[in-house]
Amino acid sequence: MTDKLPAPLSAYFTAKNRHEIDAMLAPFAEDAVVKDEGATMTGQAAIRDWMIETTRKYAVTVDVREVAVAGENVKVKALVSGNFPGSPAMLGYDFTLAGGRIAHLAIG
Repeated sequence: MTDKLPAPLSAYFTAKNRHEIDAMLAPFAEDAVVKDEGATMTGQAAIRDWMIETTRKYAVTVDVREVAVAGENVKVKALVSGNFPGSPAMLGYDFTLAGGRIAHLAIG
């Protein structure tokens, strides 16, 4: 299903499944915003810290199941497995792209 993803999202999910922080961060804009677990991370330094912490804590893998593209907005539904209660769980990833980079990501 990742073949239906825009390139930055394909790169992000591929790196996420390999737990490669630098590669996960690469598709994000310098001033990107991520919302996850009730917290908001702004900018690459904060997003990198979030990626390190959540990768260490949960060690998730993501199996993309659905992709809906509407211009720069992309909604992804994925089966997420890892070290958390209720694993695996179906989660939604709402992305906004700008200039070929991830400008916004909300996970829920």
